[in-house]
Amino acid sequence: MKFTLSWLKDHLDTEASATDVVAAMTMAGLEVEHVTDPATKLAAFTVAKIVEAVQHPNADRLRVCQVDTVDGRKEIVCGAPNARAGLTTIYAPIGAYVPGLGVTLVEKPVRGVVSNGMLCSASELEAASESDGIMELPDDLTVGTPAATALGLEAVIDFEVTPNRPDWLGVAGIARDLAAAGVGTLKDLSITPVPGTFPCPITIKVDGEACPVYAGRLIKGVKNGPSPKWLQDRLLAIGLRPISALVDITNLVSYDRARPLHVYDVAKLSGSEISTRFGRHGLNGDEHLIALDGKTYELTPEICVIADATGERPIGLGGVMGGESTGCGDETTDVFVESAWFEPIRVAQTGRTTGINSDAQYRFARTVDTGSVVPGVELATRLILELCGGEPSHIVVAGEAPAAPVGFAFEPDYVEQLSGLAVTPEQTRQILSALGFDIVLGSPWTVTPPTFRRDVEGKADLVEEVARIAGYGALPSTPLPEVPRAVGGILTPKQARSRAARRALAAAGYAEALTWSFTNQKTAALFGGGAAELVLANPIASELDCMRPSLLPNLIEAAGRNARQGFPDVALFEIGPTFHGDRPQDQRTVVAAILVPRAPRGWDKAAQDDVFTIKADLIALLEELGAPVDKLQTAQGSASTWWHPGRSARLQLGPKAVVAEFGELHPSVLKALDVAGPVYGFEITLEAIPEPKKKAHKSRSAFSPSPLMPLTRDFAFLLDKAKPAGDLVRAVTGADKALIADARVFDIYEGPGVPDGFRSVALEVLVQPREATLTDADIEALSGRILAAAEKAGGKLRS
Repeated sequence: MKFTLSWLKDHLDTEASATDVVAAMTMAGLEVEHVTDPATKLAAFTVAKIVEAVQHPNADRLRVCQVDTVDGRKEIVCGAPNARAGLTTIYAPIGAYVPGLGVTLVEKPVRGVVSNGMLCSASELEAASESDGIMELPDDLTVGTPAATALGLEAVIDFEVTPNRPDWLGVAGIARDLAAAGVGTLKDLSITPVPGTFPCPITIKVDGEACPVYAGRLIKGVKNGPSPKWLQDRLLAIGLRPISALVDITNLVSYDRARPLHVYDVAKLSGSEISTRFGRHGLNGDEHLIALDGKTYELTPEICVIADATGERPIGLGGVMGGESTGCGDETTDVFVESAWFEPIRVAQTGRTTGINSDAQYRFARTVDTGSVVPGVELATRLILELCGGEPSHIVVAGEAPAAPVGFAFEPDYVEQLSGLAVTPEQTRQILSALGFDIVLGSPWTVTPPTFRRDVEGKADLVEEVARIAGYGALPSTPLPEVPRAVGGILTPKQARSRAARRALAAAGYAEALTWSFTNQKTAALFGGGAAELVLANPIASELDCMRPSLLPNLIEAAGRNARQGFPDVALFEIGPTFHGDRPQDQRTVVAAILVPRAPRGWDKAAQDDVFTIKADLIALLEELGAPVDKLQTAQGSASTWWHPGRSARLQLGPKAVVAEFGELHPSVLKALDVAGPVYGFEITLEAIPEPKKKAHKSRSAFSPSPLMPLTRDFAFLLDKAKPAGDLVRAVTGADKALIADARVFDIYEGPGVPDGFRSVALEVLVQPREATLTDADIEALSGRILAAAEKAGGKLRS
């Protein structure tokens, strides 16, 4: 929303400068984005008078001018055809930057004559889009007058309007808030009615849903044409293009009072009735309308349509844009002024469907003041009669405006109770009254919001209004009371594990990714999701229409994007929520990582099988998170369907206590995501990791390394292929916990010498004596216990 200082002063009696207004707006909650001040850009340019203009001795189209400037008399070479003695124009000195040309003036000869400056056109000063010569200004201007003053240019303030404050889309609404903040005195905003002289021959019908109320009047005998300079300058200052007096008046009222209007050429209407209805679907498809922007739009049954000829011919999109067929031109003599109130949600949807973002659509979608329907017609009538002449009819109104906001109880002491701001009841009353609220004093007060403040629904909203006008700087600075730090730390176990996982994976070489909590429904279905209750009613993008059931698809797609940019070798992780239903308990916190190895180019190079690499990283992470790794069971073949069935597994504490899944992603899933394989990964559900038991004290046991050298023993066992090697490792480790420090698989063999259905699993057992050096008899006894434990786990010593 843009406005100029002089426009604001039409409604606000104040001596404040643009800087003062911007500061007051910021304190009152209006977010100023930019201030354009022509005086700064044109500071070097001033008014000058040409005393003499003679033909250039070396050029037919140039003149050598003697010019009285703020720097004295200067000789300037000028090529403009209107350069002549006695002309008042704009002068630019040497060193000035000319914005329309994008150059800085330097002293140099022009066809042998040195030009000591430049005489400027309107386009060179960016005061007009094009010009035929240098500027011609009134002769009563004094030499040295700043160019911005001479041209009537002033600062333009641009600020962001929040959706809950549609009254700020009119300069009068801004003036009201600034007056309440003490910047000046609000002038009378009431509009004196213009009496009609004859009955309006046009009848109105409304549907009552998309358009509850519609008002208008006929004005005959108008003379349309260019609007006066003051109106054109006002519109140009805020970036609007003047069109004609009738259209410019509707734009002025829209920006001045946040009241969109429309004018129809009565001679182009079919019949004597205007009605509102919904778009129609016929045998040849939806209706069509050629709008004022020259484009054709389909009128679906969800769009509000303005029609004539007893509802037959569409002539406009309700609250969005008028039709080309009834637009006003220079030949227009009779006009019908429309002022209606359109349902905001439907107008917003129409804008999204058609792609139109007009000034009217922007305002109606944010709710226009329901009390401005008839006053809007009156103000437009007064301006049309002043600028175009004519004779007005009586106003006709169809339908009924939505009910005005109702009053509610309010205690003035609640301001300090809620905000801590010490404001007297009288100050509170003055602020709310200045903002347009109706107050009936009593115990409690009854406060009724105005029709242009439908965002105020309760007493907390009133406190906010008082606080922002009184000034947030007046809020007391009260420090929060000190709270002793919790003995056990401030993080929950889940938060602590998330932090630990992030540090551990980063240290392992994985890069953290932050992806959307949404994905495509088809993609979600590949990972066990996509249920109807997880589909979003209003997604931020069509490809993000479902809550994610897993972190893997977003990570895989991220890896694919990296590969397409020439970075195929990635290791990514993410920590975040996954969604498996619409209840709070259906949300889980997951740690996921993927590894996408790519072999270097070369005929002798091969990609590494990273199933065990990802498993090693997973086990290391689980140990870091405090999971009971020694008790985890590896269940191969029972992982989810998006894993490769022969190259994946599940880590669990039991059939129903699944802690993690890992392995290679299924090729069909990667194909659906358009990502080249192989891709390895894992997912850990933090809620599935048992929380450690609280100890009586936090100190660690003393570190006591054994003074004795460890020794290793190798064993080879025949093991059924269907049985996991991890079960054998756990059995051997538990054969003697006092002596056996570790056991690991160092070789797996299948082939000659091994029966069918079996494989040879070779283990290296690390033995760490603590009390005394082991004798041969001790080692033999330990070996016997290892063999017995392995046999219980299904392993048989290979001969």
